[in-house]
Amino acid sequence: MDDDAQPHHIRFDGQVAIVTGAGRGLGAAYARLLAQRGATVIVHDAGVAQDGSGSDRSVADAVVSEIMRSGGTAAASYENLEEEGACARIVAFALECHGRIDALVHNAGLVVFATLEETTPQLWRRMQAIGVDAAFHLAHAVVPHMKRQGYGRIVLTTSGRAMRVEDCVPGLIAYSATKLAQVGLMVGLAAELEGTDIRVNAISPVAATRVLRRHAPELLPDLVAPAVAFLASSACRTSGAVVNAAGGRFSIGAWARREALDLGSGVATPEAIAQHWPRLLGDVPSA
Repeated sequence: MDDDAQPHHIRFDGQVAIVTGAGRGLGAAYARLLAQRGATVIVHDAGVAQDGSGSDRSVADAVVSEIMRSGGTAAASYENLEEEGACARIVAFALECHGRIDALVHNAGLVVFATLEETTPQLWRRMQAIGVDAAFHLAHAVVPHMKRQGYGRIVLTTSGRAMRVEDCVPGLIAYSATKLAQVGLMVGLAAELEGTDIRVNAISPVAATRVLRRHAPELLPDLVAPAVAFLASSACRTSGAVVNAAGGRFSIGAWARREALDLGSGVATPEAIAQHWPRLLGDVPSA
């Protein structure tokens, strides 16, 4: 293979990356790897309990200390993403300290199992605040800077739980809504930023964390982190992709658009749709 065909060694020297929810699990793995590759990392974590309550600054501080002991550069941010203005303050903190932002990884999320009847308006608003509103407000704050800078990478977070009924479980209505909303945000941003060197993609991770309580060595967060590091790097020239990552296995997720079934130029009847429904679903091969 020619040298030109070999991928360049991915580094983040001189770059600044924000990682939300970086005090534990996947976010901590992302922050550590970006720092190991030379990035100055803003380690954001409000230090909340799994239900979103409380606040413990030591959660973010511990990751910052680990990075600095390893020779990296990091600073902690403790903003609660449920609060109005929190996202703008995270971005302003990064700019005040370092003058630039090259990558934004929005990993922070909240998982509360609740059926439709159990999902109160208050719970719904909390889930939306972190999973949807925060993603939007972070992008809203960081994209103008990236435009002025002429460069940027944004990595949002989705979930297979939100994309396929067979992969979902009862009690994840609000969670699924927030995760799929980030795919829509990714698509809209990617379209709007086409022609710039700002790339927007999403990660759909599976790892053993306090959210997915499976103590499986093959599902270590560190095995997902390389995909995020790639998406956050200048080596990624793609926008609008969803990367599925689990246990060192990676794939691109996409909606399947099947071949259209022509029912004539007139107005089709509901009965005709019913008759051809198995074929539309792909259960019957085309003639």
